[in-house]
Amino acid sequence: MIIQAIGLLDDLDKELNTYAMRVREWYGWHFPELGKIIQDNILYAKSLKAMGDRANAVNLDFSGILSEEVEAELKEAAIISMGTDISDQDMQTIKALCDQVISLSEYRAQLSEYLRSRMNAIAPNLTVLVGELVGARLIAHAGSLINLAKQPGSTVQILGAEKALFRALKTKHATPKYGLIFNASLVGQAAPKLKGKISRSLAAKTALSIRYDALGEAQDAAIGFASRAKLENRLRQLEGRMLGKLSGSVKGKGKIEPYDSNRKQGTPGLVTAAKTYNPAADVVGVSFPKGDSEMKEKKRKRKEPAGEATEEGKAGVKVEAEEAVEQPKKKKKKSTRSSI
Repeated sequence: MIIQAIGLLDDLDKELNTYAMRVREWYGWHFPELGKIIQDNILYAKSLKAMGDRANAVNLDFSGILSEEVEAELKEAAIISMGTDISDQDMQTIKALCDQVISLSEYRAQLSEYLRSRMNAIAPNLTVLVGELVGARLIAHAGSLINLAKQPGSTVQILGAEKALFRALKTKHATPKYGLIFNASLVGQAAPKLKGKISRSLAAKTALSIRYDALGEAQDAAIGFASRAKLENRLRQLEGRMLGKLSGSVKGKGKIEPYDSNRKQGTPGLVTAAKTYNPAADVVGVSFPKGDSEMKEKKRKRKEPAGEATEEGKAGVKVEAEEAVEQPKKKKKKSTRSSI
């Protein structure tokens, strides 16, 4: 039932989008300014059905459909509109299409509520973690809840991005970090640099929740709520580290001075305390002991003969090395060993 419902929901979204765009283009010949004033497709169709010809907009009350500001803007635009006139027959055809858009939107809302109730009954922990729409798409992609429960967390993470995965493996590029799980609220509220880490953690907790929903005896969402709280805490920690790195601290925690109530208004607050000159650290009138210069002179005199001796020793070593080179090298006798 969940697979069929999510499939029909996606088809309804496509049809609604197509019909709404057709209504906008068709009615745009008569009142082109209305498309810029009202962005929502359903409100556009309801306003069109209530108004009909743009000349009727001045005497109508749109309080149940639009806000006061939008209503006033609509009435002003209807007076100075540059659209062409339209016949009654064409207007009836456009209103019939508006009825289709409104009825499809109402049916879509009923189907969405049905899907939410079925997901809460069959997979409550999965619904708490990723939402009913993403959870239903994961189940539909795997074929059933049992098949999805057999998948590891790494597969759940990239489920829905198989084409990108195989292309990356073939071309030896980086593999995708997320698939259908990208539409979950936890991944959506994370920073772009943290989406990969959060999707990996979310996929691991999602795999655990799916197995509990498919194979567990109890039908409560305790594991889902606990896992979501841990993931939200993890997201806050990662964002804190990221802010710490941006602030320039070494360990990832920004150094922020406490609030000073005595500070005057308009004076900018300092993130770090200003350095002041310390006169006590100056070195004035330092006297060195008298014996230091004499000790240095004695050490210098002691090192000089040692340096000369070393030079003579080096020269002697060089002479001996040259004599050793001139003597012919004696051939070494090969030692013969008797084999036992």
